[in-house]
Amino acid sequence: MRGLCGCTKGLLSLALLLMLAVMACGPAAAPTALPTPTPTKAPPVLKIGGIPDQNAATLARRYDGFAAYMTKELGVTIQYVPSVDYAAVVTAFTQGEMQLAFFGGLTGVQARLQNPGAVAIAQRENDANFHSRFIVRSELPVKSLNDLKAQAKNLTLTFGSESSTSGHLMPRYFLVQAGINPDTSFKTKPNYSGSHDLTWQLVQSGSFDVGALNEDVWNAAVKAGKIDPAKVREFYTTPDYVDYHWLARPDLDQVYGAGFTAKAKQALLKLNVQENKEILDLFATQKFITTSNDNYKPIEDIARQLGIVK
Repeated sequence: MRGLCGCTKGLLSLALLLMLAVMACGPAAAPTALPTPTPTKAPPVLKIGGIPDQNAATLARRYDGFAAYMTKELGVTIQYVPSVDYAAVVTAFTQGEMQLAFFGGLTGVQARLQNPGAVAIAQRENDANFHSRFIVRSELPVKSLNDLKAQAKNLTLTFGSESSTSGHLMPRYFLVQAGINPDTSFKTKPNYSGSHDLTWQLVQSGSFDVGALNEDVWNAAVKAGKIDPAKVREFYTTPDYVDYHWLARPDLDQVYGAGFTAKAKQALLKLNVQENKEILDLFATQKFITTSNDNYKPIEDIARQLGIVK
């Protein structure tokens, strides 16, 4: 019995030592959990648009190809958003429903006034010296603005959109400079067709006697053989002025990353006739060049002078 008790005491002592050793080591550490990877959030779709200065089919061809190019260059999905009229583009840009827009001189001014910090980043090379064309029904003896002034009381006039630089603002300005009041000198108050291609069609059809429109649209219609010289002809080209340009929202870098506005500008300047001829043809240019808000101050001044911008 004594031997058994000694053995038992030895075993108890050993068990006690083991328990103390385990307690000294503390509780067993739980396996270290690997951090859950945070999913990368894709940047939002970047929406682009432009003033509807031509028919919807032409504009869709222009911007669909351009959107595909910019998607590749910028690494974000670009989506074209069509608009019903010029004012709707300004509204969409102001409400953040469009981040990059191809405005005319006047609509660009209107958009910047409503969006401080918006920046003009590029214009077509021909926008630095743009022109409007005055057209007339071919049988009328009008060959100059002086002729128009003498006969205006018997004639009707159509502009393009009220917000168009080349289809209204600048033609109105040059008429006023020639002593012709578009609102009172003609047989009736001026019509607003809404787009340049519709302006020449209205004059060619005989619906109006005189029209004013964008030189690019007129030249393209002539080249395509759409103009019947027996029905309508050009009689005056205005002095040059600045017009269309790409405008970027002020928050572009915050939404798409630092330097994104500059990256978008470089993508525009990179377009060239060797690799991107179809896109550039649809924009009626050979290339885009850099521009700035200051270049459009003369447009703003004229718009204020005529009461179009308050």
